[in-house]
Amino acid sequence: MLNVQQIAREIVAREGGFVDDPDDPGGATKFGVTIHTARRLGLDKDRDGDVDAADIRALTREDAERVFLKHYYEAPGISGLPEVLQASVFDMYVNAGGNAVKILQRLLVQMGQQVTVDGQIGPQTIAACEAAAGLAPHHLADAYGVARRNYYFRLADLRPKSRKYARTRAGHKGGWIKRAEEFISPRYHLSAEEFQKRVASWG
Repeated sequence: MLNVQQIAREIVAREGGFVDDPDDPGGATKFGVTIHTARRLGLDKDRDGDVDAADIRALTREDAERVFLKHYYEAPGISGLPEVLQASVFDMYVNAGGNAVKILQRLLVQMGQQVTVDGQIGPQTIAACEAAAGLAPHHLADAYGVARRNYYFRLADLRPKSRKYARTRAGHKGGWIKRAEEFISPRYHLSAEEFQKRVASWG
């Protein structure tokens, strides 16, 4: 099992360098740290009194890792979840904020656990996770990964501009789907045929 620092390094590597895609609501981003996050945290790297794209360009991998560990792992309480879930929820929290927790909570409700879907990790959510993990820990991890994948598909269903993140120009699995499937057992990965069937309505 990877430790949390290794997970943070993998997230930074997966997110990649500086991008400023007009179709991405996150705006200017580097190593997964968006300009909105940088402004919220006051990451004025060039010390000119504001936080703009120049500050995002100046971010280092170490900066990003510190941001993720403090604000996307420790602050939301992911360390309190069963270990089998931590890497996937941490990765998703970097990508989707509180929606990462809501996805988990909705899944727990579907599994018969009593949980409020509020995007917050508290004693209730932790207890429900422990109960579900105690029965079948790897099933819970796979189910969460599949729920992540479905979340991405639904986003792309509703927002055509986001489809390029779920499907490549060549028609294969895009970054969002590959990212979710990194945390799912291979037997639950979509085959090429299953993927094409799922995205057929996108044209």
